[in-house]
Amino acid sequence: MPACNVCYRKCMISEGKTGFCGVRSCRDGEIVPLNYGRLTSIALDPIEKKPLNRFMPGTMVLSVGSYGCNLRCPFCQNYEISWGQGVYEFEKEAEYVSPERLAELAARYKTSGNIGVAFTYNEPLIGYEFVRDTARLVHDKGMKNVLVSNGMASLEVLEEIIPYIDAMNIDLKGFSDSFYSDVLLGNRQMVMDFIAEAVKHCHVEITTLIIPGENDSDEEILEISKWIASLKDKSGNVIGKNVPLHISRFFPRFKMTDRPPTDVDSIYHLADIARKNLEFVYTGNC
Repeated sequence: MPACNVCYRKCMISEGKTGFCGVRSCRDGEIVPLNYGRLTSIALDPIEKKPLNRFMPGTMVLSVGSYGCNLRCPFCQNYEISWGQGVYEFEKEAEYVSPERLAELAARYKTSGNIGVAFTYNEPLIGYEFVRDTARLVHDKGMKNVLVSNGMASLEVLEEIIPYIDAMNIDLKGFSDSFYSDVLLGNRQMVMDFIAEAVKHCHVEITTLIIPGENDSDEEILEISKWIASLKDKSGNVIGKNVPLHISRFFPRFKMTDRPPTDVDSIYHLADIARKNLEFVYTGNC
């Protein structure tokens, strides 16, 4: 029975079954992504919407999403395609778009200001093979690739895609193991390892969604910003001070409707705390 290589779970998947994410399956003894090329969302977005504030600002990027996720965030804003009821019906319903067709579509939208393709909306890395294959063709056309991810993927997966990725926004959803394991059903260390390696290869910005009563303390944001500030480049130079952090406001959604939206003043206050360690801190959803 083969093991999946994407995240810390290393799901052992028997023939015809799927792992935790509901997307990676075993066929003829090999792990394959059932969502390969199955697109549920496509839009031409401002790059700032990813959010990326310091990568080619003022441009547009063709943004695409599939379905499925390897986290279980109860506050998910894209639950309809990530892990809500009926998500996996998209295996049959979603339109198949080949890497070649998507790369050609990206090039066609150059005249509308498009710089390339952003893999986003659901978690792209549970179908990293499609990201890798498409991004290579997009690069061949002289265009850029953007990844918006929860970062809960192995360095083996990162190695597969990183030659073709120009910029990433990665979620660092909190800075406690209990929040990741108990609330998100994830693994904080894997995300941190992914971020620490990614900054050595491409432009990276980080997003933390501030949830009242979960990750909104001054101490937690101070620790997050300190850790980001300590990140190093491939040569061992400390570069983290210049890695942008987006501090975003929570709104009740999906399975987390038991608390109010994050107070706007709290967002601004936490941003000021993060600025003690970081040069570029942005507020979102305010």
